[in-house]
Amino acid sequence: MPHKSMAIGIDIGGTNLRAALISHSGEILRRVSEKSAPDPELVLGRIADMVHRLDGPQVAAIGVGVPGRVDAENRAVLSGGYVDLASVALAHRLESMAGRPVVIDNDCNMALVAEMALGAASGQANVVMFTIGTGIGGAVAEGRRIVRGKATAGQLGHIGVELDGEVCKCGRRGCVETVSSGTALGGHIARAGLGPDVSVDQLFARGAAGDATARGILDAWARPLRAAIDTAVAMFNPELVLLGGGLGEAAHRALADLPALAPWYQAAVQPAKLGDDAGVIGAGLQALASVVSQASARPAGGRRAVLVNGIPASGKSTVARGISERMGWPLLALDTIKNPFLEALGGADREFNRTLGRASYAAIWLVVGEAPAGATFVVDAWFGFQPRALLEDHLGHAGVGQTAEIWCHAPGEVLAERYRARLDQRPAGHPGATYIPELVELAKRAEPLRRGPLFDVDTTKPIDFDAISQWLREVMHG
Repeated sequence: MPHKSMAIGIDIGGTNLRAALISHSGEILRRVSEKSAPDPELVLGRIADMVHRLDGPQVAAIGVGVPGRVDAENRAVLSGGYVDLASVALAHRLESMAGRPVVIDNDCNMALVAEMALGAASGQANVVMFTIGTGIGGAVAEGRRIVRGKATAGQLGHIGVELDGEVCKCGRRGCVETVSSGTALGGHIARAGLGPDVSVDQLFARGAAGDATARGILDAWARPLRAAIDTAVAMFNPELVLLGGGLGEAAHRALADLPALAPWYQAAVQPAKLGDDAGVIGAGLQALASVVSQASARPAGGRRAVLVNGIPASGKSTVARGISERMGWPLLALDTIKNPFLEALGGADREFNRTLGRASYAAIWLVVGEAPAGATFVVDAWFGFQPRALLEDHLGHAGVGQTAEIWCHAPGEVLAERYRARLDQRPAGHPGATYIPELVELAKRAEPLRRGPLFDVDTTKPIDFDAISQWLREVMHG
């Protein structure tokens, strides 16, 4: 297989967490699973463990399907259900743990991507998908592209079917999720006086034998779904409506006696084909597609930069020098440019030091921009001292098409001791001992850029330059 031809696909469910190693063609090569949990930190830890078990040199990226509202472009979980990851910076933290680019999206979007690639929607361009499980998820594709709107389009479970119906967790009344989900089916069964152990298959069997109660339950469950499907067809005019999730097959069967309510709203309705594999396959394919898209967006022969990032005294200069020596890439550091000026000037106040720092920052990228196409630089700086937009502007003008970040950090008290120990080694003009309390506070809130692949280095521990070098060879290929 070609280099970096695989991805890890992850599907987060209320009962199980599934992960699989996915080939470029969507084949599942290996799979692992863990139990889900309502605690987002526990879920994140289990996901990281599954990634570690599946990871290898041919893995290019990681895709994660998340239940709930997801802003895929900004890689943010906005809200969730049983597993609510809105409080966790899922993509950023997993990227930091795994050292791979991470793509996240709504789990139903991921499933639809898989069904269009390999399943029941193969060959179809315009598809609507409902996933029927504990709740009801949704996804829409037009021209084989997921419809996102501003961010979170496709929340089909919240199509209104009963204006005075039950209150939904979204805050509205009468969403189809409240009457046609798996949870709602349990409610229909209970209200009919049947026990909680009655399965949907038993309802079908009873209904076929003439049991009016069973038929009534199935009708009450499926009829609102039929209305929601008709609404989706009226809105999107798809060739196909797919029913997925754990109860997708049952919902399709229950709809057999409930045709479209008007001739305008005609579209084929079919059960999804890939079952529980759809989520991991779609997540893997989306991750690979993202890598290809980013690669094609890079300028031909573009320069590359390893951003060795960290606040003062974080150990980034030691890390940067070690990378430069091992990889043979030139090193550019703020202090290397700034210090000769401070020495020649005999020192400066802090404001001038900042001005000189900004000029040195610009000089670094001017040097990078003068280098031959394809050159790779190691850049040592605290990148948080200037706005992110300025960095992006510098990178663009320098023709840098690829970056990887090494994030160096240590606790504030360690940084304070390091900074204090080297006060007499720095040219006049650098902040003195009065800066130390500010440095300690900065350590509490400083974060990596998270621009491209990220490698985390705790500089209180021995630095594994072999691991860093191997990681850089993998992520800075091409």
